[in-house]
Amino acid sequence: MTHPAFTLVRRTPIVSLHLTFEEYRHNKTGARHIHLAAEDSNNVFMVTFLTVPEDSTGVAHILEHTTLCGSERYPVRDPFFMMTRRSLNTFMNAFTGSDWTAYPFASQSNKDFDNLLQVYLDAVFFPLLEPLDFAQEGHRLEFEKVDDVNSPLVYKGVVYNEMKGAMSSPVQRLVIALNKYLYPTTTYHYNSGGEPSDIPNLTHAQLKAFHASHYHPSNAAFFTYGDLSAERHQGFFETCALSRFESLDTHLSVANEQRFTAPQAITLNYPIGEQEETEDKTHILLAWLLNNSTDVRENLNADLLAGVLLDNSASPLRHALETTDLGLSPSALCGFDENAKESCFVCGLEGSNPEEAEAVEALIFDVLNEVAEHGVDASLVESVLHQIELAQREVSGDGMPYGLQLLLQCVSPLLHGGDPIAFLEIDEALNALREDCKNPEFIPQLTRRLLLDNPHRIRLVMQPDSTLATQELSAEIARLATIKAQLTETAKQQLIEQAKILKTKQENSSDPDILPKVTLADVPADLFIPEGTQRAIANIPTTWYTRSTNGMVYMSVAIDLPALSSELLEYVPLFCDCLSEVGCGERGYRENVAWQALICGGLGTRLKICSSVDDPQIVRSTFVLSTKSLIRNQQATAQLLCDTLSKVRFDELGRLRELIEQIRSDQDNGITERGHEYVSAVANSGISPTAAIANRWYGLEGLLAIRALDDSLTDSTALKALGQKLTQIRDAFLTAPRQLLVVCEPEQQVHLAEILETCWQTVPAVKLNNPLFQPAPVKRLIRQAWAISTTVNFCAKAYPVTAANHRDTPALIVLGDFLRNGYIHRAIREQGGAYGGTAVYDGEKGVFRFLSYRDPRLSESLHDFDRALDWLQQSKHDARVLEEAILGVIGRIDRPGSPAGEAVNAFMAGLHGRIPEQRRALRQRILEVTIDDLQRVAMTYLQAERASVAVLGESKILDTLEGTWERRTV
Repeated sequence: MTHPAFTLVRRTPIVSLHLTFEEYRHNKTGARHIHLAAEDSNNVFMVTFLTVPEDSTGVAHILEHTTLCGSERYPVRDPFFMMTRRSLNTFMNAFTGSDWTAYPFASQSNKDFDNLLQVYLDAVFFPLLEPLDFAQEGHRLEFEKVDDVNSPLVYKGVVYNEMKGAMSSPVQRLVIALNKYLYPTTTYHYNSGGEPSDIPNLTHAQLKAFHASHYHPSNAAFFTYGDLSAERHQGFFETCALSRFESLDTHLSVANEQRFTAPQAITLNYPIGEQEETEDKTHILLAWLLNNSTDVRENLNADLLAGVLLDNSASPLRHALETTDLGLSPSALCGFDENAKESCFVCGLEGSNPEEAEAVEALIFDVLNEVAEHGVDASLVESVLHQIELAQREVSGDGMPYGLQLLLQCVSPLLHGGDPIAFLEIDEALNALREDCKNPEFIPQLTRRLLLDNPHRIRLVMQPDSTLATQELSAEIARLATIKAQLTETAKQQLIEQAKILKTKQENSSDPDILPKVTLADVPADLFIPEGTQRAIANIPTTWYTRSTNGMVYMSVAIDLPALSSELLEYVPLFCDCLSEVGCGERGYRENVAWQALICGGLGTRLKICSSVDDPQIVRSTFVLSTKSLIRNQQATAQLLCDTLSKVRFDELGRLRELIEQIRSDQDNGITERGHEYVSAVANSGISPTAAIANRWYGLEGLLAIRALDDSLTDSTALKALGQKLTQIRDAFLTAPRQLLVVCEPEQQVHLAEILETCWQTVPAVKLNNPLFQPAPVKRLIRQAWAISTTVNFCAKAYPVTAANHRDTPALIVLGDFLRNGYIHRAIREQGGAYGGTAVYDGEKGVFRFLSYRDPRLSESLHDFDRALDWLQQSKHDARVLEEAILGVIGRIDRPGSPAGEAVNAFMAGLHGRIPEQRRALRQRILEVTIDDLQRVAMTYLQAERASVAVLGESKILDTLEGTWERRTV
């Protein structure tokens, strides 16, 4: 059935995805509705708008934020974040792309879904867009000392600080520059997130005008997925929004780019620390504008070519980029990008130097000319086709709901005039591509047409500049000084008054009962956890999970971490990083990675270090090697898993050198993007062995260690010693206690068991009484300040608390949400201007921590963490606030994943004592937590003298910190 306000355009089954595609048009406004009807209770909604900024003020991004700050029907201060607390959602977010803005959510509860749908519809179509919300979320001027007109002016605003943090990353700067010069005449030329220097130019009136012109139903596309009917959704669309609109010719579209007649070369700078060396830190990219991304065949052609050239170390262009002395590693941006209306292909190096630009370009063209002249091996083409097929087949959904992932594939084609069905059902196009690939000239022809004969190309060189950060800061200070000099006394007082009014608004609580909600009575009685069965393989304990995997098989071996020497222990993460990238048995590394691509979805490694459910100082450590494959390749993949464990080689010394350089380069480029993870790891590191190891392996200590290792590998002797250490780790893992995990469909189990039995009989047996890794207890206070090159800060404060099974743990879990909802969000984000702040219990480490990220403040945020605890003890709290915190926790616990992911998570949790009975009991105890419990556990565990503290920030900002700190430099 179709709602009377809509007309059905078409209905098409998509057999490979087990769903039906339905397309509708709203009769009056022309709004489009795509519904994917599927037998899935995790229903998804998303409304999208084509948004085409004409400058870099971040108008679309700031509108996304302010849209969610109150609406006509729900005039509360923060309905979006309030609904995250009054919901059992499995996903809630909003995001701004380069040419569209989306507002998605998902829920397994029909009542909750309807609640969220009404709030979202009112938010996007009837937002209040009040000036104070614009000032809070976008940008505003305040005095450094809010009530002192003699202090300097400063810029504040959530988006402003978010983008200052984003632009501290060289890779983010590279992306923005790439779009600016590859798309010089279309909307992609601009930074849709907002350039920090341009954001203050946006006015409130311009924001409202952008909403009026872009957020109209005639420019809207609704997307839904799941087992609720399209007609049901359309009833809400019509009643809550569409009935109040008439058709509007918005005239919005993205034009095709004007094509270059000749390639262009651009050189830009990016900031690094004043004391940092500039050598080997230049990014050199080549980028080509390709075809309209609404053409699925052209997309597949370009995706295939990019895969053939770059997918892995067996690919000719990646091999050339990995092995050249012109730079450290292939650029993180290498590959095919179809996110814009017209797609692009990018390749290049990071860790180079400006004078190598010509040589890098020549290297790339040498490879392209070689491919155009002689082609590539047919097996390489087949491996890329296999990876495309595998990605199409897999039912994902662990990080983002599967239905939302499918809907996102439809957005760009629909908004730019393409056919979304073609991007969901690609079997016909893929079969046609396979036929084309039988012609050995097909890849050479693509190389010539898309790249060699395509003049719309740029060479982008982005080099480090140790003075640029100071220049940019000086320009901002001068701009603010000029503004201040032009302010009248009245204007100065108005700024003080605005700051007071905004603070009052932020501190005043809105009436939450205006918003719909679910209650604890709506929480499902039970927690779904897949149950496995036990059936040994070659005397190895094996857990089998029967799941609907759409013809895919998932296999893993889990190995208890053996007792290694302290020297070898430091190399375990490196062993994991290199394992799938080196040779195996008779295969060298290039042959090995090519074989992996041909038969499976790659090899994944995972180190799970987790505290005992009864004592944070007792640790269980597990190494997991995993793979996935189509059924037809299960035998080859099973053998690959065994061979990798027993025959992996670390004797190709040049390859080891390349891998270390790549790992170092990747970590160096991700410091500011991962700042919140790093600061958390430092603060946690004195609390438990698990936390200490996490910092040594994956924190800033690990980053410094990989740099030192890279610097030490100056000759073949050092490289050979490294290879020997990694081989020793392999040998130790090979005889340590192990288990197998298999996830597949029931009809595959008998044959797969026979395959695995044969494979694993060839692997050396486990040594009896093999000693296992058990680190010493860790109990020490941390107070560290790390200097990094950034324009924003990251703060963390951590306390030692209880293990998972302790009676106080449920209250500590709820306390995190309670403090974040009631105090931290307001103080850190709304008032402090940080992009985010949180409080959370981490049972794997026995830690409770506070965190702020992309934060303009340091000491003030640390004080706010303490004030949150004062607020908890001194204020009177409504039972509603407790219920909201509990709902948030239960929503995360109950969140579904992919069929295979749920099984893998259940298995891994069980290995570390989180068996189904324990998890269900903990969930039930969470539902019974009281406010008295929250106050008691905070008083018991979150005492000032027990706190470890860590901050990351620019060196001069760290100088303003109060008290004594251990200073470190990244």
